[in-house]
Amino acid sequence: MGVHDQLLIDVVYETDRVVLSLDGELDMASAAQLQSAFEDADLATKTIVVLDLRQLHFVDSTGLRIILAARNRCRERGQELTVTRGSQQVERLLSVTGMAEHLRTAPPDEMRA
Repeated sequence: MGVHDQLLIDVVYETDRVVLSLDGELDMASAAQLQSAFEDADLATKTIVVLDLRQLHFVDSTGLRIILAARNRCRERGQELTVTRGSQQVERLLSVTGMAEHLRTAPPDEMRA
């Protein structure tokens, strides 16, 4: 198993938002990990949830389903979900499936180091 065959999730809580940085692959093997992260009680207290896809190298249909479920969960909680642009493969999949039209993309200047 290579270094990008798994999913690492770095969670950073800020004043009004939480940033979940995804590194690796979001697929059937790792989708439950992201789903679990969205159920965290502290995450539910923030106004904005950012999915940082810049280090996400691969996503499959199961990963897309989890992202849509996360968007719906955020709506239920009155939160806004935004995503950053991902790798070429991730961006292409979001575009081809039409998901890009349903996700707010955070401009690069909104991302803090």
